[in-house]
Amino acid sequence: EGRETRLRVVLRVRPLTCTETRRGDQRVVHSLGDGAVHVSAARHDATFGFSAVFDAGASQEAVFEGSGMRQLVELAMDGFSCTVFAFGQTGSGKTYTLMGPLAQSDTQPASPALLGLMQRSFTYLLEQSRSRGSDLALSASYLEIYNEQIRDLLSPGPPCALPLRWSKTRGFYVENQLSVEFESLEAIVSLLLQGSQRRRTSAHALNRHSSRSHALLTIHVRSRAHHPPSWVPQAGACPGKQGTLCFVDLAGSERVKETGSSGELSVEANSINRSLLALGHCISLLAKPRGKRTHIPYRDSKLTRLLARSLGGSGVTLMVACISPSSRCLSETLSTLHYASRARRVTTRP
Repeated sequence: EGRETRLRVVLRVRPLTCTETRRGDQRVVHSLGDGAVHVSAARHDATFGFSAVFDAGASQEAVFEGSGMRQLVELAMDGFSCTVFAFGQTGSGKTYTLMGPLAQSDTQPASPALLGLMQRSFTYLLEQSRSRGSDLALSASYLEIYNEQIRDLLSPGPPCALPLRWSKTRGFYVENQLSVEFESLEAIVSLLLQGSQRRRTSAHALNRHSSRSHALLTIHVRSRAHHPPSWVPQAGACPGKQGTLCFVDLAGSERVKETGSSGELSVEANSINRSLLALGHCISLLAKPRGKRTHIPYRDSKLTRLLARSLGGSGVTLMVACISPSSRCLSETLSTLHYASRARRVTTRP
């Protein structure tokens, strides 16, 4: 608490897809073990280091266990504001890492081995919550940022834009967003799947189910205040704690010419790329030593405003960088790796 903590950054390299293998793409990313990864291609020869690297063979379980996700759940229960976000090129496996297969629904659940960080964290949170007794109140809110508009994914009816406000006590917050209480795994997974189905996705040349919005699912963990029995002398009430665990599935960065997008799709791509650029800019400035920092431009996009607390100061953050090992994705892969390496230098004071 209050100590400078570095952002924890882990890397996940997805397997080559059937299309890439048929096309004869080369693997240009190789894990060297011990958190290091090597990129070797014509004119490129670079090594990057991370807290952990999960290569193509790593299971969803291994990513959960090795990423530090359990500690994040525990910290949220202790009243910290915790964030995990997945980023990388479109089609690099972000949504799969967080949620598992896209085809799952209430009626057609995914096989347990394929479930992502979110469902595994919910399970662990509820187990911990039961073992700590019933003094925890859990609720969830789920938003998407689509074309720089914030929309509630849980409120019934057609999605309408919600205003983003700022206050001295709360920082940036979304007005009128719905927060739904839950007590069971079925309830929270059902909220997740319901919200995800309302998210904007579309097909283009790189990805059949490309997320066209950034999605933020926040779990609010409130521990109720304890009042000691009246006969205990001088014991004050123990104040309640409020922690959050926020999962951020960023829309993929993409080059419009490679996705073949035009019209509305290219407008979406531009607002996605603009907000990712704003995020990258904030991260580069935050990576400088504290004494040399200038103003951090959180107000440049809705995404950076909503992530201001987790990046810039008082939160605990885990970043999962997702990349493709294919030679054809080399430039995007390198940009994700540089971005992730820079993020490792960011420090927060939870």
